[in-house]
Amino acid sequence: MDTSGIGRRIAHWRDRRGYTQTDFGQLMGQTKRWVQDIEGGKRQQDPRLSVLVRAAEVLRVPLEQLLSDTPPPPTAGSRPPAEALTVIDALYAPSGGDDPPAVAVLQRRLVYCCEAFQACHYATLARELPALIGGAEQAAHAAAVGEESEAQALLSRVYQLVTSYLHKYGSATAIQAALAADRALAAAERSGDPVQMGAASRRVAKSLVYQERPDAAVAFATTAARRLSADLTGRGSLGLSTLGMLYLSAALAASSQDRTTARVRAATDYVDEAEDVAKRQGGDLDEDYTMFGPTNVALHRMDMLIRFEDGWSALEAADDLDPGALAGMSRERQAGHRVSKARASLLTRRKDDAAKALIEAEELAPEEVRRRPDTVNLVKDVVGATVNPGADLRGLAERCGLRA
Repeated sequence: MDTSGIGRRIAHWRDRRGYTQTDFGQLMGQTKRWVQDIEGGKRQQDPRLSVLVRAAEVLRVPLEQLLSDTPPPPTAGSRPPAEALTVIDALYAPSGGDDPPAVAVLQRRLVYCCEAFQACHYATLARELPALIGGAEQAAHAAAVGEESEAQALLSRVYQLVTSYLHKYGSATAIQAALAADRALAAAERSGDPVQMGAASRRVAKSLVYQERPDAAVAFATTAARRLSADLTGRGSLGLSTLGMLYLSAALAASSQDRTTARVRAATDYVDEAEDVAKRQGGDLDEDYTMFGPTNVALHRMDMLIRFEDGWSALEAADDLDPGALAGMSRERQAGHRVSKARASLLTRRKDDAAKALIEAEELAPEEVRRRPDTVNLVKDVVGATVNPGADLRGLAERCGLRA
């Protein structure tokens, strides 16, 4: 067994998990000095396999990660959650049959579903979206001459919402989300509406990130922003919100890669571009359900810093947020902010603060915490980093389907 570099790898993953040497030693049933020695290569030149297996369990990495610097082969994608399957099936179901619902009826259903998304009522979306997809497709196909643009814009907006819903489940639904995003953009182009083109483009950009193509995502979002800038500016606050969100999409795509000086500079520049657009727009608005404005830009700046694993700067950015303005955000954004604070707190080894932020997020929007794989994994990380989890954190873990 190749034991060279094991101590260095243990130190790397211990730091990534937010453990001090004392924390890791307690979880291993050892002392801080034992951890210092094994990380420094001074102890157990041929460590027992049982020790490495236990270390891998504590650090929540495959054993191969401690034995080699070569990344393990990707694991097979997990099955989409049951509640998303009906939505996914609706994407592949043939349209046609009965007379389509009136566009006005579909618009009201879409508003209801968009509000459900902002309230993090994902079970409601699982129930409502299949019929909305079918109805919007029928309406687009049956639109009379002169009404095609409105019907295609509606269809694009439905596909955009489906994309955002599926993105909540991460890699398990990334392929289906990409399909919905592509359909959203195609319908937007047919509608000729620059707002829908811009809104659909940012869904495509996010899908490219999930496909591990962040450079393509940045290029796609920024190209759309430049191409549509004049038309969007001419649409007032609605267009400016769309333009600003394109720049924020570019920032998060740029920050989804390993940290380099150039990437930090580029991502920061995109957030600054969005900030300039927000100043032109004015205050926080919920145009097209974007919640775009100075506060949302600040939230994305914090998220960018977290993606670059700069937890301290992210927490400083959070401290600068206006509590009143944050309270005016949608429930989805408020809960997302608390999850972000938990990530930043874990990065800075403030485990109690991380647990508190997650508990607050669950109180605000239970489905945002319990149904999202990324958030459930964060709960798992916080529990794993806490030597003696309190009753509240253990209860949260259990509600997320975890052992605590």
